[in-house]
Amino acid sequence: MRKVRILWTDDEIDLLKTYIIYLQEKGFDVTTANNGDDAIELTKTQDFDLVFLDENMPGLSGLQVLEVIKSIKPELPVVMITKSEEENIMDQAIGSKIADYLIKPVNPKQILLTIKKNIDTKRLISEKTLSDYQSEFGKLGIKISEARTFADWAELYKKLVYWEIELESDKESGMMDVFRMQKSDANLGFGKFIKKNYIQWFSESEKPLMSPNLFKERIFPMIENGEKVFVILIDNLRFDQWKAIQPIINEYFTVEQEELYCSILPTATQYARNAIFAGLMPLEIDKNYPQYWLNDEEEGGKNLKEKELFETYLKRLGKDYKFYYEKISLHKSGEKLVENVNDLMHNHINILIYNYIDMLSHARTESEMIRELANDESAYRSVTVSWFKHSPLFSLIKELHHHKVKIVITTDHGTVKVTNPIKVIGDKNTTTNLRYKNGRSLNYNPNEVFEIRQPEKAHLPKSNISTSYIFATNNDFMAYPNNFSHYANYYKNTFQHGGISMEEMIIPFIKLKPNI
Repeated sequence: MRKVRILWTDDEIDLLKTYIIYLQEKGFDVTTANNGDDAIELTKTQDFDLVFLDENMPGLSGLQVLEVIKSIKPELPVVMITKSEEENIMDQAIGSKIADYLIKPVNPKQILLTIKKNIDTKRLISEKTLSDYQSEFGKLGIKISEARTFADWAELYKKLVYWEIELESDKESGMMDVFRMQKSDANLGFGKFIKKNYIQWFSESEKPLMSPNLFKERIFPMIENGEKVFVILIDNLRFDQWKAIQPIINEYFTVEQEELYCSILPTATQYARNAIFAGLMPLEIDKNYPQYWLNDEEEGGKNLKEKELFETYLKRLGKDYKFYYEKISLHKSGEKLVENVNDLMHNHINILIYNYIDMLSHARTESEMIRELANDESAYRSVTVSWFKHSPLFSLIKELHHHKVKIVITTDHGTVKVTNPIKVIGDKNTTTNLRYKNGRSLNYNPNEVFEIRQPEKAHLPKSNISTSYIFATNNDFMAYPNNFSHYANYYKNTFQHGGISMEEMIIPFIKLKPNI
């Protein structure tokens, strides 16, 4: 294990030799600087775990150096050491996010305690996390092999997301690679589970909560109970992304219910979201409301009639709820909604669709810059958090806290990072989606996909009598043999949806109540 590296900056550094030797004897690697300029240059060119910084130095003051260091490496802990106990200096230093503050004269034990607080605590937490996951690894493996119901898989997925977030800061032990293999094993098992059970669910009374029943079984009862509800549907929101933004929301709302439900296949907006708002499977939408349904190969937007579908849903159930529906894709429209939120308070239910994460996943595929920005699962979550903190959606949630209404946060489907191309051949009318295809002339390896040759059994529409559907599982994506290498490389490591994976199908339904 490499030594902890410390940078100690003081214009009287020669007088601190005993401290330096003491720390070196304790196993620390200490680099010294006697002015702010040198400290800044060393920070730029070398990696340190902690900086001790004298506040009162000729030239650049400690506060000035602190500001520059934080602009270079915001996460680097800096401990300010000063002779002054003036409150304004302390306030300035603390406002600049120092890790600790020591008043001269300091003693070796104080220095050692500060190091332990800022370095060893992180190390000990990291070591405990790794140790705990190693202990849990075998248990998770057993749960993967023993999962028999959707509830089993949902509970397992929750645990996997927990460990993924816990382990994401570990860059050196290789444990994250072990986790990724275990998660891949779980997705392989989940794919087999869906192949075996999905079609059977439509003829069974015991089945998981799925897209068409979300409003009827979870949201309408809230309205019947006299609650005013804001339903916020964030397109493409995965459970791990929800867990990433949850701490931000917790300041204003408490989780009353956290549930994972099942997106229908295909896990694509056209199918899953229309099913949510119609309260029907796609086949029934196509049959009963053909004016509101477009098949994959038809021109036009596939989700332009959600409001109308919801109206038909309420009419079928005899509900006279007053509702508002809006799809928000632009920051400006989101801000306008927050400004006019008082106008929505007389509705029984307000339905708001936010498309940012869906737009992010598409942009990440098409833009090299976005791909670099969200280059892995951890970064993808981080970008989601950054968006949310500065979004009109967060502004809306803060505003709704004052109105004491209930909020539901949910989604229509998730998304999965694809890594493995598989070959599929189809005619010009075949769906272009990388995670599912439908058409009449599909050629593929049946061992590589979940095939549905009779779409009506999965309540899916078909354009002609010989239409079939196929779905990619785990981290696979479909590419045509023509120019296969080019498209395989282009789409590899992008986030896609439409197929079968825990990330796409096991998705969050969150009920929130305002903090008092």
